[in-house]
Amino acid sequence: MARTELAQAEAALRDGVAEPGAGERLDGYMVEQQVGFLLRRAQQRHTAIFQDGMAAFELTPTQFTALIKIVGRGRVTQNHLGRLAAMDPATIQGVVRRLIARGLVRRGPDPLDRRTAVLAPTPEGLDLAARAVACAHRITEATLAPLDTEERRHFLFLLRKMG
Repeated sequence: MARTELAQAEAALRDGVAEPGAGERLDGYMVEQQVGFLLRRAQQRHTAIFQDGMAAFELTPTQFTALIKIVGRGRVTQNHLGRLAAMDPATIQGVVRRLIARGLVRRGPDPLDRRTAVLAPTPEGLDLAARAVACAHRITEATLAPLDTEERRHFLFLLRKMG
């Protein structure tokens, strides 16, 4: 590309206007067909469905995941919870802090090792989790609604394989 063409292309980008024919230089690359773009679009759709469905429970996706993992285990250290929920330490710390503040989870000494703190669900957390899980099933159904039964099975298989 000549220097003047490059300058024109850079100016067009700054101005938010694509140069006619610029796509030809990208070998037909279309961002809308790329895996990251498509995954992000699917995630945005699912997040909107989740937020609408879980609004009554005032749970974010990360809070829901952490609460369900705590309820499922009964007791768990924060470090182990982070691994179970696939969250980094800073994220899980904030999530746990909010669940404790809402009275859904309590932190206490581990009966087997008093030097270690464990998280456990409160009665309120158990109740909310049971109600939220019923809603989560509807959210999953709504998210997968565009797919038939075989497509759903295959899609979930591929997501597990990639994850």
